[in-house]
Amino acid sequence: MNSIIENSGQIHDIAVLDTIPINADRMTTASHAVAESPAAADITAASGIDQAIESFVGPIAQAFSNVVFFELSIGGVGIPLIVVWLMAAAVFLTVYLRFQPIRGLKYSVGIIRGRFTRKTDPGQVSSFQALATELSGTVGLGNIAGVAVAITVGGPGAALWIIIFGFFAMTVKMAEATLGVKYRKIQPDGTVSGGPMYYLRDGLAEIGRPKLGKFLAVFYAIATVIGVIGAGNLFQANQAAAILVKATGGDSSFLADKLWLIGAVVAALTALVILGGIKKIGQWTSKLTPMMAILYFLSIIVILIMNIGEIPHAFALMFTGAFTPDGLTGGVIGVAIVGIQRALFSNAAGIGSAAMAHAASKTTKPATEGFVAMWEPLIDSVIICTLTSLAIITTGLYGSSSEDGIGLTSEAFATVAGWFPILLTICVVLFAFSTILAYGYYGQQALGYLTGNSKKADKAYQIFWILAVIVGASMSLESVIAFSDAIFFLMAFPNLLGLYFLSRILRLEILRLRKRIDVGVMREITPAELQVGMGDHEPTAEQIRAAEAGRRRKRDKLREVRDSLKAKKLERAKRGD
Repeated sequence: MNSIIENSGQIHDIAVLDTIPINADRMTTASHAVAESPAAADITAASGIDQAIESFVGPIAQAFSNVVFFELSIGGVGIPLIVVWLMAAAVFLTVYLRFQPIRGLKYSVGIIRGRFTRKTDPGQVSSFQALATELSGTVGLGNIAGVAVAITVGGPGAALWIIIFGFFAMTVKMAEATLGVKYRKIQPDGTVSGGPMYYLRDGLAEIGRPKLGKFLAVFYAIATVIGVIGAGNLFQANQAAAILVKATGGDSSFLADKLWLIGAVVAALTALVILGGIKKIGQWTSKLTPMMAILYFLSIIVILIMNIGEIPHAFALMFTGAFTPDGLTGGVIGVAIVGIQRALFSNAAGIGSAAMAHAASKTTKPATEGFVAMWEPLIDSVIICTLTSLAIITTGLYGSSSEDGIGLTSEAFATVAGWFPILLTICVVLFAFSTILAYGYYGQQALGYLTGNSKKADKAYQIFWILAVIVGASMSLESVIAFSDAIFFLMAFPNLLGLYFLSRILRLEILRLRKRIDVGVMREITPAELQVGMGDHEPTAEQIRAAEAGRRRKRDKLREVRDSLKAKKLERAKRGD
């Protein structure tokens, strides 16, 4: 594998065919955006400080990336072992959980709408807000530019493989979210601590592997704290700044020598949200995510309407390109190098972020969040990636343009009107900002595990996260980002190992919830005012009092049953004497 560090200082020259990008959803694809303009490259050229950092960190990052992205040669094609690890887990869980992406999707609609959970249930956000938070961290440049790279490398057939493995990724997200809720910790003040750290530690202890669980949990938490800094902060800010400069005139832009100013504005907006915790993040992402998704969706629809006669032919090219002998080579490359990578990496299935986002949901039934989380790869890798593929294929640019990555997607937008790529720029900036918000929360959760949920450590991390946005926007630290992103993907190893160990518990939770819904035991919450819903989910004082009274009645009833059983046991013992 050719490491990205070989192109230190010229991150835009990364070739997807030669390497697994640092963060498949973020690093490579946006890097091509910078490549479109020499001015943008000049703007992000490494300073003396950058070069000093690169010379020190570069060799370390190079060696570490070689380990994390170690390749297996299959049929002459190098496939990183981490891709095999992710793919195997996705296929196994899909089969073991009885193909829930097909059989269980219908159950999720009512759950997302909050009809099966109460406002008085433990948790901080609604299922919809948790879904929006996770989508805000995964829907991004991989869906816009990563698909373009996949088609450039493997032809239209590669797009079909993205969809196929996006389907398998749905079960991985389901598993993470379910276990994230099952093993979460509710603090005395009502805040939630959750994520793979907790189900690795407590779940593995439950099945008799406490030492392994503790080790994997700490390993995962450390990897998360470091990994999200590059993937979810430095790179996002850097690319948002570069794209804004390019859109406003490149080297002649007012912002060309003021990247720090862009970073400061983004940092200020980040501070307004992230200092408010998961509730504030959930509120923003629940508004930002639908807005940016709708904007991108409508933009693509305009392109498809203009090329409506080419849509059937585009689908034909996707299928024939993936399965015919001529297209098979491209299909295999798309699967091994781009297809699986885009489907599983861009939606972060296997990384464990879904467990942290959904652990904060208001629910008493862990599997409810599993059915919600299935929608994330469906929206990310199936719907959005399909729309992007159709836009590129129907315009015919995939075979005639010299561009790749976001440049190719931008050209597809430009076929509508000269100003139309501005909408793409807006989408990219919104995607970057929402990712900064979501990954900041994930870093806080991991640090909280390591520090015993120290309030001081949490606040310090929030301040560091906000300041890092300015650094990321104004500096070019490719090796630092490379190192943290390699660690980001390293998170998949302990996380998926935990999913294998806990698969029986997971299966019981999922199938038991389905059975309860099927037989009518689990019904919609009444009255409707008590349902969590998709908007306001804070309970009233009266609802809280009623819920506490209900819990007391249940405890009293349980105590009566236990006392009765104990009395009967003693009575039988006496008769036996």
